[in-house]
Amino acid sequence: MRTLAVVGGGAVGLAVAWQAAEAGWTVTVFDPAPGSGASHVAGGMLAPLSEGWPGEDRVLEFGAAALAAWPAFGERLRAVTGESVFVADETLTVALDGADAADLRTVADWLAGFGHDLRVLDRAGVRALEPALARTVRAGLRADTELAVDNRRVLRALRAGCAAAGVEMRAQAVAALDELPHDRIVLAAGARSAELWPGLPVRPVKGEILRLRHRPGVRPAPSRVIRARVHGRPVYLVPREDGLVLGATQYEAGFDTTVTVGGVRDLIADAETILPGIGEYELAEANAGSRPGTPDNLPLLGPLDERVVAATGHGRNGMLTLALTATLVPALLEDESPALAELAAPQRFPALRLSSSGGVR
Repeated sequence: MRTLAVVGGGAVGLAVAWQAAEAGWTVTVFDPAPGSGASHVAGGMLAPLSEGWPGEDRVLEFGAAALAAWPAFGERLRAVTGESVFVADETLTVALDGADAADLRTVADWLAGFGHDLRVLDRAGVRALEPALARTVRAGLRADTELAVDNRRVLRALRAGCAAAGVEMRAQAVAALDELPHDRIVLAAGARSAELWPGLPVRPVKGEILRLRHRPGVRPAPSRVIRARVHGRPVYLVPREDGLVLGATQYEAGFDTTVTVGGVRDLIADAETILPGIGEYELAEANAGSRPGTPDNLPLLGPLDERVVAATGHGRNGMLTLALTATLVPALLEDESPALAELAAPQRFPALRLSSSGGVR
């Protein structure tokens, strides 16, 4: 029986472990605290279209394929574990001024060139969909195929799937990949992946989010994901069963995951600009995580040497790219070369010269 070590027990590592075990590998996941990193504090948006911008063609191609992979993946999770993970069926990006409204039209025109038809709404159209939004909202971009998931439901389902498939979980850190005796290794250690493969172009990007709980007598939360830019800062509201997730700040702050007063202040102030009634919600949780960023906002998926396959660098789109990653990595372990994986191949970075013994020279 072929053995596989998955280093990293976040959503990506768990999804890869589950799918590899179902494909016949004997899988062990190594993580001192599975599911406690960036996956635990994610918003859960699956929004590759409305987050796109002209010129990001490769990111759009990979993201659109990742979104398309989610319905079947989510249904498989539900069938195996009984956990339904979807919390929204659409995404609505709103504009507060003329410049933002022009940007929405720019994005819509660019997406149309790739066969993605997103409708630009006027003020009345936005309010017809989401009447609780501020009257100052001038326009909106409706993406009726962009879903959202509850990240913590996803983690619960993945842990259950791994258990059902016989994956062994070891709550321990790995100091060096070459100490592992397994036939193959998947490096899925998120923002800390470069500590195990020095020179890998993955860095921590801090993000703070808030979880807001709905209170009796307060107007219900929007049923869609709501995205906007306020004072140049991105903000999003993602539905949850008991309220909303509000995110997210973005800082180059190393591995600092302290929640700051300034971050909380900006998130709440920006959200109130979009959804005035949000001040009546209960502030249930404030959290921060380290997203694993790459220079071009695409993940790193592919072989690093004859034993190690990278599955890291998913950045702010970890939940979006999860389903596709779980499909591609088992194929990469069989030494196949799916076309979509080529978009995310580590070797796209010319400075990354891989050694046969691990690490970068």
